[in-house]
Amino acid sequence: VCRSNKSPWVCLTCSSVHCGRYVNGHAKKHYEDAQIPMTNHKKTEKQEKVQHTVCMDCSSYSTYCYRCDDFVVNDTKLGLVQKVREHLQNLENSAFTSDRHRKRKLLENSSLNSKLLKVNGSTTALCATGLRNLGNTCFMNAILQSLSNIQQFCCYFKELPAVELRNGKTAGRRTYHTRSQGDNNVSLVEEFRKTLCALWQGSQTAFSPESLFYVVWKIMPNFRGYQQQDAHEFMRYLLDHLHLELQGGFNGVSRSVILQENSNLSASNKCCINGASTVVTAIFGGILQNEVNCLICGTESRKFDPFLDLSLDIPSQFRNKRTKSQESGPMCTLRDCLRSFTDLEELDETELYMCHKCKKKQKSTKKFWIQKLPKVLCLHLKRFHWTAYLRNKVDTYVEFPLRGLDMKCYLLEPENSGPESCLYDLVAVVVHHGSGVGSGHYTAYAAHEGRWFHFNDSTVTLTDEETVGKAKAYILFYVERQAKPGAEKL
Repeated sequence: VCRSNKSPWVCLTCSSVHCGRYVNGHAKKHYEDAQIPMTNHKKTEKQEKVQHTVCMDCSSYSTYCYRCDDFVVNDTKLGLVQKVREHLQNLENSAFTSDRHRKRKLLENSSLNSKLLKVNGSTTALCATGLRNLGNTCFMNAILQSLSNIQQFCCYFKELPAVELRNGKTAGRRTYHTRSQGDNNVSLVEEFRKTLCALWQGSQTAFSPESLFYVVWKIMPNFRGYQQQDAHEFMRYLLDHLHLELQGGFNGVSRSVILQENSNLSASNKCCINGASTVVTAIFGGILQNEVNCLICGTESRKFDPFLDLSLDIPSQFRNKRTKSQESGPMCTLRDCLRSFTDLEELDETELYMCHKCKKKQKSTKKFWIQKLPKVLCLHLKRFHWTAYLRNKVDTYVEFPLRGLDMKCYLLEPENSGPESCLYDLVAVVVHHGSGVGSGHYTAYAAHEGRWFHFNDSTVTLTDEETVGKAKAYILFYVERQAKPGAEKL
């Protein structure tokens, strides 16, 4: 209808193809139009079958039911959905191969060896590479694109020497439907390294992270299947598993030794979580001080907790605000969320503190201080919360700074920090589009060499700071500002 070639959805009843829910939504209109003739009579079993309720995303091969308003994981007894999926993949692979030959000929006839994009009338090189969706894997793609733009973290993995798996094969050479098979001898670090190396090299429009996703299936059972997953949960699992694997050996050389040889990651900047320090804890690791005071006897308990990210509540007074332009009271800011996280609070009846002096659980207060800030501050806004039996989404817009986030007032000992050591600049934002954690879509904004890009699976577009600032952020990545010797204070 609209001639769009983005996000094609095929109806599994009549095989007609329309644009999906994240374009103009003509696939949904096709379903709605099919409901009109059956309003005044009881639906017969034959009529029930021609409702055009189920369709498939031709890009991700995920199946969606409009009646359930959710993605469908199960298949028919004869495995018909899987057969459609395999058929579409074969069509796409043959089209992709011919398209690649056509593009190669164009490149050979041109002196310009990188992709071109028109910006404000002028032509500029666009070397960004998208990540193909393998079946509701937008949660993974958004996190990978964000991490790939954290330069210090990304460069460490890209500079690691390649390692060949013992069976002499790469884990990625498997078809879409056989990822659950194969050898157990896999390396998350190696496949993560290969994926990062494939991005920003400018040689292809989109890269398929099948090899990495296969390893994710093998070592993270929570993420098996084709249903939508939580991007924040995936990021934590990914970083934790990278951290654990990096503590092992690498071609006979301890990875901790490689880390110590990296001059950019000195021992003073390390924060150990679950064993020896790695690049994960050196970049993302910080330390919280947790103070709990008994309200009966005044006994104070302190403990230090390492963290890789901070999960911030959106204060309850802002939860009904759904858009930036809504003027029903003050706008929620990132500072409001940070203040809510660090402010003194009284623990409720379900969180009574076991006071060692009183020898029983007592009412108490709790307060967080940041004892050590990380190089990259990852802030997770808690948009999903349980109410009764449902997990609802808080759709409130939260205003966040693109530059100069000052964390000094949340430090335990702010007087010991330098003038610019507490300032952070935004480098990436993960956004969740939709209403529920088990559905919807993830995209990411990230800054690269002074320009902002929007990563929507295989599609990458240049964008501007104003657009980034309007995003309803789910995860924010801030990089510590490097103080320049002799430079004036900003």
